[in-house]
Amino acid sequence: MSESSQSPAASNSLPNIAVRTGPRELWPMDSQLKDIQPGSGVVIHLEKAWGRVRRCWLKTFRRGYVARMAACRKGDYNPCPHEVLDPRDLKFYRNQGGWYWDLRHDPFAWRDQLPFARVGLAELFVMCGTAIVATAGFGWLASQSGGAMRIVAILMAVTAAVICGLIAWFFRNPTRISPPESGLVVSPADGKIVDIEEILFDDYIGGPAKKIGIFLSIFNVHINRAPIAGRVVGLRYRPGKYLNALRPESARENEQLAVMMEENQAPFRSMIVRQITGAIARRIVCWLKPGDELSRGEQFGMIKLGSRTELVLPAEEGLEIRVRLGDKVIAGTSVLAAYAKGT
Repeated sequence: MSESSQSPAASNSLPNIAVRTGPRELWPMDSQLKDIQPGSGVVIHLEKAWGRVRRCWLKTFRRGYVARMAACRKGDYNPCPHEVLDPRDLKFYRNQGGWYWDLRHDPFAWRDQLPFARVGLAELFVMCGTAIVATAGFGWLASQSGGAMRIVAILMAVTAAVICGLIAWFFRNPTRISPPESGLVVSPADGKIVDIEEILFDDYIGGPAKKIGIFLSIFNVHINRAPIAGRVVGLRYRPGKYLNALRPESARENEQLAVMMEENQAPFRSMIVRQITGAIARRIVCWLKPGDELSRGEQFGMIKLGSRTELVLPAEEGLEIRVRLGDKVIAGTSVLAAYAKGT
């Protein structure tokens, strides 16, 4: 991904944005994106190991189920480095195309309706499970002890219970309804506006642009949503550092994944959403691939724990930025910007 020429100051004579009358050509998939979580992680390895055990069990004891799932499977190739017996095997490879199941044939589609992020269910199970065991253990120790030891055990039990609650709160997935009016650009993330910057020329936008930076604390919902109704043109992943996401240099130096989008109708405005890791959050998740169509406010990924999300949009005439530094925004509902009709 080419770098943009940026300026912290406004310019009185910005170059015009390139006028386009049709959709862009799709970019090839970034070769670094082998699965939906390019930064890997301990839990994803645990899930993959469990998947091997599950597939062995299914082939041994549930051959009829395996045959039924194979009969309703669609697509023309296996995108995974392992066998695919049911939709669970595609979880980490949704961005690779290939085989898929219709929702009516997916016995696990109900997981998308849970009030928690489906891509974080394993972390939720492992971390909350560990915290619950610790709470029970310290609670038992408190019941068997006295004096100072009893007080310490009670404090540790309470701490473990609070940690469990915070983890569950972090992975929550509330329902969001986006505004229907045309020309609106909604926030791609929950959090606080920490940066509004002018860019003299952005290569992908094709002209001057505005960059809006959003900081996500551990208390925010971390699911990312599409700012516009549009199509994914391409993705670019860049490994990097894990600086505090509040620091401006984190946007340049941290691990990040950029989603290049464009509106699905004229004037086909181009926009970029960047998922950027933080000091604690080191797991970017994005299940998109070039050519995917998204509705405004539709989920497309998340960043696990505190992080940063940036939106880059064309700075054309008729653009109205509707947020200020320090504003709190909600993904999919808060309007960051609006374009005047007819521009």
